[in-house]
Amino acid sequence: MPLSEVKDEVFSKGYIGKEIAIEPTKGEVISPVNGTITTFFPTGHAIGITSDSGIEILIHVGMDTVNLEGKHFKPLVKKGDKVTVGQKLLNFDLEEIKKEGYSVITPVVITNSAQYKDVVTVSDNRKNLLSVLV
Repeated sequence: MPLSEVKDEVFSKGYIGKEIAIEPTKGEVISPVNGTITTFFPTGHAIGITSDSGIEILIHVGMDTVNLEGKHFKPLVKKGDKVTVGQKLLNFDLEEIKKEGYSVITPVVITNSAQYKDVVTVSDNRKNLLSVLV
């Protein structure tokens, strides 16, 4: 979805990096890259991954979901774990988070995007893909 639909200015204005936003239909986060978990917030709502090629990715489930203090989130990996493309990293209860009044819009941010020539969103009519151009 367009960044303008993200209701948090930190994300919508690209202050922490270039990104896409996803409205999840399943309560799971899957690794988009081979890499290492560099950050996993104790509340389970956000994950940092550094790809094997050095791309730093932040996946932030929902808006203000840090306020849930871990409720409805079940981490499946921990900081320091090596992960592979397609590996499940986190389960979360999509419906319960919505019932608590939180948006589940999930920014996926390249936090070191300034190191690259550009970061663009490419759509193939089935899903959006974030591509990094070096």
